[in-house]
Amino acid sequence: MSMNSINGMPMGNSPARARAHEALYRLAAAALSHPIPELHEAFADGRFHASFDDAWSAVTGRHWPQSPTSTDFAELESGYIDMFLHGRRGQPRVDLMAGAHDNLRGGVTRPVFMLNVQAFYRHFDLRPATGDEGRSDEPDHVATMLEFMAVLHHLEAQALERGADPGPYLRAQRDFLQRYLLPLMQAIQQGVSAETRVALDANLLRLIEDLPQRLRQQLVELEARVGQGERSLESQLDEPRLVAQNLWS
Repeated sequence: MSMNSINGMPMGNSPARARAHEALYRLAAAALSHPIPELHEAFADGRFHASFDDAWSAVTGRHWPQSPTSTDFAELESGYIDMFLHGRRGQPRVDLMAGAHDNLRGGVTRPVFMLNVQAFYRHFDLRPATGDEGRSDEPDHVATMLEFMAVLHHLEAQALERGADPGPYLRAQRDFLQRYLLPLMQAIQQGVSAETRVALDANLLRLIEDLPQRLRQQLVELEARVGQGERSLESQLDEPRLVAQNLWS
């Protein structure tokens, strides 16, 4: 794997590293979606940690610490519901939906904010799942955003594997991180840290604590490779994007 570094951080542009990023984001998306019994099983038997640690190590050069697991699925789910859905008088203690955080919308209305987020997805012919509807299928849910980053890394890997220019996918990663995913993950981290009564699974706590720092590092790497975005977050959110625009090529 070809690598250099920025301030001690590993940086490279190989298909293998793009695939590691893809795996990291897909696993994080699965962990922050509404829990299912299979997630608890993967936490309990170490499969989640082994897979996440492989991806984390390939991306950062460091191992991801292992955490204890909830006693059973009911405990895992109840802790998630208490924190992210109904724990404060029927409302989330910490909301996983970006549009629910007024300070992340840059002064625009929630409908305009949602149009901006959806423009990223539509540019790549993607739309959130519409089958068994749940909050994690909302365009601005953190799990949907993490899954979108996984798709961008998948497309980056494919471009590198065929010798094509990955630049459009790298610029999309940079812009989506800067405008949406990094601010949301930071807000989630700060919100969870401010809670005095936390029943959240330790694996989720560790992920929420560690992921924002990794996203900040990745943004620095991307800016070193493809430059900084042309406009600030605030100006980017002034009006909705047009779906037909070619935003990153």
